[in-house]
Amino acid sequence: MTIGWENQNRIHHPVIHIDIIDGKLWIQADNTDCAIASELVLAGVPKSDIVLGFRMPEVRRFTEYAVA
Repeated sequence: MTIGWENQNRIHHPVIHIDIIDGKLWIQADNTDCAIASELVLAGVPKSDIVLGFRMPEVRRFTEYAVA
């Protein structure tokens, strides 16, 4: 997480942001050099429980993860 102030502007830039919504992991931001979704799958989380929230709803169905 990058937080602080730059002049009069607040800086709030999460490296990773994951919400739990209706029992699924919604990845809202993945600003890492590794794919968090892939890491979660390797840790045993089913792809059907992972939503790529940073993708437009219309294109989520083309991923191998949950749409919502």
